[in-house]
Amino acid sequence: MRIREKRRNQRSMTTKLKIAPLAVALALALALLGSAPSSAQSGMAHRGVSPLIGAWRMTSLEVGTEGNLQPVPYSGQIIFTKSGTMSVQAMNPDANAPDTPYTSNGYEAFYGTVTVDKAARTFVVTVKSSLVRDLIGQRLTRVFKVSGDKLVLTPADPAEGFRVTYKRF
Repeated sequence: MRIREKRRNQRSMTTKLKIAPLAVALALALALLGSAPSSAQSGMAHRGVSPLIGAWRMTSLEVGTEGNLQPVPYSGQIIFTKSGTMSVQAMNPDANAPDTPYTSNGYEAFYGTVTVDKAARTFVVTVKSSLVRDLIGQRLTRVFKVSGDKLVLTPADPAEGFRVTYKRF
């Protein structure tokens, strides 16, 4: 009987020894997570990103010159984080659509750091990674307008000729 009890105690102690480091790691992770939002929020408050933070689903894309914008059947999303990054993905259902400076085979995807000027209603994204590698390192300036759950983006340079509308989700 004593041997069984001794083995049970040894297994119990082994289990406790395995769980203890996990508990410490979990407690540390939770402590770090608990402090992260406040520092991230304060960092973004200084950059003025707050009206853009969140995930947005594309509802329309129009291309052409101002006054002559034509709809293009795209779908996609854009995400702005509290930590100052932005990512965008968009797809033309026609995989044979001609490539553009932002797309390959009808698909666009890039992300980077973003700086927002709320007063000017613009942001600049510095592309860190992109499906179209020529975009990497470029600084893209966009004009934005947020109205409720609607976001409209246009290029700072009208020659680029597009307007994209998103809905917050």
